Amino acid sequence: MTDTWGTVTAVDDEGATIRVDDSGCGRCREPGGCGGNNLAQLLCRTPRTFRVPNPDRCTVGERVRVGVAEGSVASSALHAYALPVLALLAGALGGSVLAGEVGAIGGSIAGLFIGWLGLRRAQLRGMRDRRLRPWIRS
Repeated sequence: MTDTWGTVTAVDDEGATIRVDDSGCGRCREPGGCGGNNLAQLLCRTPRTFRVPNPDRCTVGERVRVGVAEGSVASSALHAYALPVLALLAGALGGSVLAGEVGAIGGSIAGLFIGWLGLRRAQLRGMRDRRLRPWIRS
């Protein structure tokens, strides 16, 4: 399980909004850490917010630990980065074999579209799967 700390910024009947200041897993300075937090701070300075269920009735301003299921971050990264790139390359290669350079361009565009459709399908499936949603850890 991967988790991080955040602050409750709003609550309602359906859940809580959590502002998470850190990016990544928090292992940047440990052996085996990737340093992704440093890159995230450079590229995206605005705090991220997430809607999560609030079964413990946390209050605004409370510091909470937010967890996500083991493997869900890796699966999301695979769908977001690898799937579109692989579809692009497959489309370009297939189009090149069928129709040369013009086919490669058309195949690349088709591959990107197919990659986007796959990413969208994974996103919709993930939104329905409660195991993949973040939650407030006790």
